[in-house]
Amino acid sequence: MLLRLTEASIALIGLVVTSPLVLAAALAVRGTSPGPAVLVQQRVGRHETPFRCLKLRTMWKDTRAVPTHEAAVSAVTPVGRFLRRTKLDELPQLWNVLRGEMSFVGPRPCLPTQETLIAARRARGVYALRPGITGLAQVRGVDMSDPEALAVIDAEYLAKRSVALDLRILLATLIPGVPAP
Repeated sequence: MLLRLTEASIALIGLVVTSPLVLAAALAVRGTSPGPAVLVQQRVGRHETPFRCLKLRTMWKDTRAVPTHEAAVSAVTPVGRFLRRTKLDELPQLWNVLRGEMSFVGPRPCLPTQETLIAARRARGVYALRPGITGLAQVRGVDMSDPEALAVIDAEYLAKRSVALDLRILLATLIPGVPAP
């Protein structure tokens, strides 16, 4: 419970501190492409419970909801490329952390249509975890294009998770050049 309370407190502080940056990014999204600045997508959460995941929109308005690795490069807006490169598109997920739907570190939430990944994670017990804004697989460079490899690393995180590991993953996410655990 203390860890959950700590995460919620940090998320609240993060929302307050980054709100001017999120507002500026949202204005840039809206000023350069039609549609909402914040994308709300159904994702698979803890215990396979669906939840509404928030992100700054990085693709053109009518782009089909597919995993990032399946989207055409041309689907990403110029502002979206910058937001993705800097990870600023993930900042609205602090709201998901505050609500208890996500953690800072955990398996990245997938779309309900990613059935192979869902089955692989289910078989390894990964859905016991809250999904994370970042995770072990992400810092190791494994994305959702290889569901089996991703599920194996997610299960490794489940088996080894600790506050120390979470801090190492966060550092590897935030500071370029820090080696992945």
